[in-house]
Amino acid sequence: MRTDRHALITRIITSEAVHTQQELRERLREQGCDVTQATLSRDIAKMGLIKKDRYVLPDINADNVPPILPVSITSCDYAGNTVVVKCAPGTANAVCVEIDKLEFGNVVGTLAGDDTIFILARTERDAKELMNIFKNI
Repeated sequence: MRTDRHALITRIITSEAVHTQQELRERLREQGCDVTQATLSRDIAKMGLIKKDRYVLPDINADNVPPILPVSITSCDYAGNTVVVKCAPGTANAVCVEIDKLEFGNVVGTLAGDDTIFILARTERDAKELMNIFKNI
């Protein structure tokens, strides 16, 4: 339920400007997700949302990228709603743990092998956004 709500929050704030928690609660309610202000506050904190002139997802940049990502990720692509991240041999599990810690709201789950990670995104659009994030690391 929480991950579904996080994915819905992600979709809402990436598709329209949401300036207050009350606006976000109303948008969630319109989508059939009625939450309390306290729950929404916890969700915002857990997702790391940033309040500028509106709510935005956190940027992954040089200041907050786990150090293993840029040295281990060798390529990234997507097909449908699945992102494939290629890594240096033997590093995919450690990279996958760090990706899971980032708690992207639009990720259903991850699976790592020796040098490959599969990320199941909620939509194809989410997969493309994730791919772009990982390509820019």
